[in-house]
Amino acid sequence: METPLITGAFALLLITISLLQPLARRLGIASSVLLAMVGTLIGILAIYLLYTPRTDAFNTIANVFVHPPLDSEMILYIFLPILLFQTALTLDIRRILEDIAPILVMAVVAVFVATFFIGFALYPLSGMSLIACLLLGAIVATTDPVAVVAIFRDIGAPARLGRIVEGESLLNDAAAIVIFVLLIDILTGEKTLTVDETVLSFLRSFAGGVIVGTVLARLAVSLLPMMRDLPLAQVTLSLALPYGTYVFSDQFADVSAVVAVVCAGTVFNLYGPARIQPSSWQFLHAVWEQISFWAASLIFLLSAILIPRFVEGFSPIDILLLLVVIVAALAARAVVIFGLLPMLSTLGAGQSVNNKFKTVMLWGGMRGAVTLTLALSVSEHSGLSHEVSGFVTKLATGFVLFTLLVYGTSLKPLIRLLGLDRLNARDEAVRTQFLALALSDVRHEIQTAAGKYHIEPRVTGDVIKDYAGRSTAAAAETNKLEELKDWDRVRIGLVALADREQQLVLEHFHDKTISGRSVSRFLALTGRTGDLTRSDGRSGYNAATRQPLKFGLGFRLAQMLQRHFRITRPLAIRLADRFEFLLVYRILADELIEFNDRRIRPLLGDRIAGILKDTLNIRREETVQAIEALRLQYPDYADALENQFLRKAGVRLEEKAYDDAKGQMLIGTELHRNLLREVEQMWRACHTRPKLDLGLKTRELISAHPLFVDLPRKQQKAIQKTMRPQFATPGEKLIRKGDRGDAAYFIASGAVEVRAPTHNVRLGRGDVFGEIALMTGGRRSADVYALGYCQLLSLKAQDFKKLMEEHPGLRDHVSKLAIKRQLMNTDPDGPEFEDPVVSMFAKTPDVAAQSEKKDEPEAQDVPAQDTQTDIGVQAGAQVRATEGEAAQEDDGKTPPQSEKETASA
Repeated sequence: METPLITGAFALLLITISLLQPLARRLGIASSVLLAMVGTLIGILAIYLLYTPRTDAFNTIANVFVHPPLDSEMILYIFLPILLFQTALTLDIRRILEDIAPILVMAVVAVFVATFFIGFALYPLSGMSLIACLLLGAIVATTDPVAVVAIFRDIGAPARLGRIVEGESLLNDAAAIVIFVLLIDILTGEKTLTVDETVLSFLRSFAGGVIVGTVLARLAVSLLPMMRDLPLAQVTLSLALPYGTYVFSDQFADVSAVVAVVCAGTVFNLYGPARIQPSSWQFLHAVWEQISFWAASLIFLLSAILIPRFVEGFSPIDILLLLVVIVAALAARAVVIFGLLPMLSTLGAGQSVNNKFKTVMLWGGMRGAVTLTLALSVSEHSGLSHEVSGFVTKLATGFVLFTLLVYGTSLKPLIRLLGLDRLNARDEAVRTQFLALALSDVRHEIQTAAGKYHIEPRVTGDVIKDYAGRSTAAAAETNKLEELKDWDRVRIGLVALADREQQLVLEHFHDKTISGRSVSRFLALTGRTGDLTRSDGRSGYNAATRQPLKFGLGFRLAQMLQRHFRITRPLAIRLADRFEFLLVYRILADELIEFNDRRIRPLLGDRIAGILKDTLNIRREETVQAIEALRLQYPDYADALENQFLRKAGVRLEEKAYDDAKGQMLIGTELHRNLLREVEQMWRACHTRPKLDLGLKTRELISAHPLFVDLPRKQQKAIQKTMRPQFATPGEKLIRKGDRGDAAYFIASGAVEVRAPTHNVRLGRGDVFGEIALMTGGRRSADVYALGYCQLLSLKAQDFKKLMEEHPGLRDHVSKLAIKRQLMNTDPDGPEFEDPVVSMFAKTPDVAAQSEKKDEPEAQDVPAQDTQTDIGVQAGAQVRATEGEAAQEDDGKTPPQSEKETASA
């Protein structure tokens, strides 16, 4: 077949695709529905022109469409990797992970349910084997979310609903194709697997795809910095990734190529923004959107052109079987949507979805290009009999046509019938209020512009009169806002703040004051804030904005690595990320307060704006407290980050000044490029984040600790071998009341709170806690919490005993501190008691007396004034006593000091 003819046919398809987009918008139907209809008509026309005896003039061009030069394998290899990768690239991965439970149910579980429902429903009627029926079920189990998501956006449906549908489509394509490949192998005799072996093969293929896709994507991401200022090279690398992943997985690794491409796109989306400039990432997304549009439209049109050939010889029994497929698929989807999703909500694994949206999701289960492509591959499979391939191809094609022509054309009327396209009372009230304010501002702007450009009043009068009338009409309806309850208006304001925050994040990302490492987290946070605010109001907003101030699972894992394996790098990275996040989070809170005063106050009134401002002020104060807690521990690092933020802002302003000068023709292109080269060097310098030193070197902590500072270096080295540095976060429970004592803790920096039965005692730098249980042999008598970030030195029970035996002076000092705090922990109004500290190192009286005389000089190695050091941090709190005062307390002559009398650091 001549190449020019194929090229001409390809150009005709592109022209058809471009013309169908505005036509679909005008007709109010999904573009995929129109593509299927037009593609089917092209296929019918091509068959007619090829086989009609009336003329042979169009045989050559008709043959291109009836027998296209692309087979099913070529279509899969050319188009499928692009479609899968682009879908994964555009998803908000962090938000997807929040709804991973319902997405997995709608995707993986729904695919199995649909496969078995359809397969077992067809098996008694079709006369085909059960495997062939299950194969058809797997093919039609994939859904096409494009039309449904587009309609959701048009009607303003919750963003979460669109994410579930998009995530469902992405994952069910992967799951369905894995099942499809396994069933094809069984049906053709290439594999003979039992049920257990089939399940294991599915899991191996799926898990292997995850590993291959992740590894290859991380390798590609690591290459991005090499082409940091070369966006065309970055796009080229991103285009090579899905193709290379698909071929390697399918031909060499023997794992699911679809799963591998999906994982590659997910990982690239997650880590890519941190490796390239924001403008380059936006350019990459724009290019991929265009490539994906071409691929999706072409694969749909090409598959639709082949539909007439697929359904050739459709008989009455086939119509009956098609009805069975339709009913079984609808029933399977209904079981998942109306049965399993509510169970997830009940178990707390996902938010509830109301019945109206469930109905739309049920009716929106349209099938598309992937189903048609799999049907095409079955029709061309040489290992399948003609009966099986015809059975699968005809029913799969007929089902796709039914979903597109019935579901696709009736979805919008169904939405109108359910009333999902109408604004609710809150949105309608805000619309009228905002419209009145906006039209009034426009009228004044027109008057100003008319005076500025010397336009005659008689000319502007009609325009101003028109806007004045519309403004008056809108103002007459603003009483709708007054009719709303306060909590409704507060919710409106909070949703506006969440939406504005998302816009601010994108502006900061564009201005490069937010790094790519942080922007995806901020966007996920603002999206979650908006969703929770819409569903739960002010409580949802507060819960969403406080969540990032807590310590997540990743931080806890990093802390565990440091605590148990002395691996500090992950913890340092997490702390540095938290520092950067909190600084930007505080800036966003300040900007939202300004936005509330400037834009929301005129819309909702002073009282509601005041409530919103109080909410924002509380958020800002909590953020500042979290920053100050870190700043106390790492002041130099906080200064370095703020310095870097200002430098980023300065470089951005400098770049903008050069761009403006070029736009105003003040400088030429050559000079502009020269200046931008200098700016690029400055960008590289200020985008290198300073390293955070946790200060958890055991030797340094011991040498700086007040209890060990005066010990000889040799003894410090011996202690260093037994001590383990430990990092604690604010609010972390370090000791639980009632547990057996297994370690003592020396505070190197920070502060902790001992929560006794009747009152609390605060301890700071230089103090010891947890030693009482070791000395008495009893259980922990109180809970101990970290008040801020703490650097501790932990000592196991046996090492603590050995340390006390080797250093009598240190033992005496620790014993006095323990006795003093036991008195502090005891209710002062309670009955008197004997000294509970029965030292595990006790000796006979004679030996003890001789030991005291012998050890007297050594005891001076740890002078009493060590307790005078700064041992109360943030809340101040440790009793400071001289050795003589401690002795008096031992004799019971001096009552213990109260917490109020303690010294503050």
